Amino acid sequence: MAAAMFKLATVLLACMVVVAPYAAEGAISCGTVTTQMAPCLGYLTGSDLQPSCCAGVESLLAAATTTEDRQAACNCLKSASSSIPGINYDNAASLPSKCGVDIPYEISPSTDCTQVQ
Repeated sequence: MAAAMFKLATVLLACMVVVAPYAAEGAISCGTVTTQMAPCLGYLTGSDLQPSCCAGVESLLAAATTTEDRQAACNCLKSASSSIPGINYDNAASLPSKCGVDIPYEISPSTDCTQVQ
């Protein structure tokens, strides 16, 4: 688990660098996205879904109020999902419905975040 947390921290740092220009314009930060989604790492790599994961997903959805926020969150999730080995993309895609929320894109490395409204 320590290795997974190190990888998550590395992805967080990379996301912060990539999305820094968007954050300056008021979009949600990768730090916020990663913090909210960190409890989901276990589920995304094959463990059981924990209530703290759904709480993070709901909180992230509430924080992403503009198109720019949703695109920035999408880019952060896309980057993180492709950077963490062992991600189960079926679990990632099912996460919103399992948590009872609707997000306007699929959590996948192939998602075109520029199309997110």
